[in-house]
Amino acid sequence: MNNFGTTKESIDYKTFLKYIEELKKTGIKINTLQSYIGNLKIYFNYLQQENYRVDNPIENINIKGKVKTVLGQLLTADELEDLYYSYQTKDNDLARKRNKIIIGLLVYQGLHTKELQYLKEEHIELYKGKIHIPQTAKTNGRTLELKPWQLMELMEYIKEIRSQIVPKHEESLFTSSYGNTNISNVLKKLSDELKLINYNYQNAIQIRNSVIVNYLKTNNLRKTQYFAGHRYISSTERYQQDNLEELHEMVNSFHPIK
Repeated sequence: MNNFGTTKESIDYKTFLKYIEELKKTGIKINTLQSYIGNLKIYFNYLQQENYRVDNPIENINIKGKVKTVLGQLLTADELEDLYYSYQTKDNDLARKRNKIIIGLLVYQGLHTKELQYLKEEHIELYKGKIHIPQTAKTNGRTLELKPWQLMELMEYIKEIRSQIVPKHEESLFTSSYGNTNISNVLKKLSDELKLINYNYQNAIQIRNSVIVNYLKTNNLRKTQYFAGHRYISSTERYQQDNLEELHEMVNSFHPIK
């Protein structure tokens, strides 16, 4: 790895992909490469445990050679905002008003769908214009700014709408129209509706990826790491767009190793 100007303590995800490309050029057998990657992953876990590193740069590359984080087709900032503004609501349709708030949290704060289910009314700070996203098994907690129009909708939801949808003693900010705290069906139906607004829309993960990439264009890595709730800076580095075509080419050539 020294040929890449780095060490075991400092190598990052993108450099490791380049390292793999160089190994492949030597004609190394696929099963040998798979075994080597698996052993390196164990080694980096050891370095992390012994405090030589704060992260494992190859944690998202498994021994089959499949890269989990391939960004795929992204949505522009205008496309994201259009998803929000094109979703129509009616005064008597409380569920659609709830859904528009959910879209806003996906589009403007880049929330993971799992995080939506952990939100409670106490996490909304209306007078500060902020929302606290609690920690989950995969993401760090954080406090993010809300857009002015989100504040107006959340105020209406909390003061007038929520009590008509959410059971009286339920703490969750969102439930289904039947009071179920598992809102996966709500999100699935919402996703189907968003596909009718923009045929390029795929799923909520695509929204989150797009939001993070767009945020990173005008903010540094550390600030973006906090915004996204990433535990490790290496997770945020995967969203960097410099030389993205070259990186995707490496990922695509590495991906077929099964």
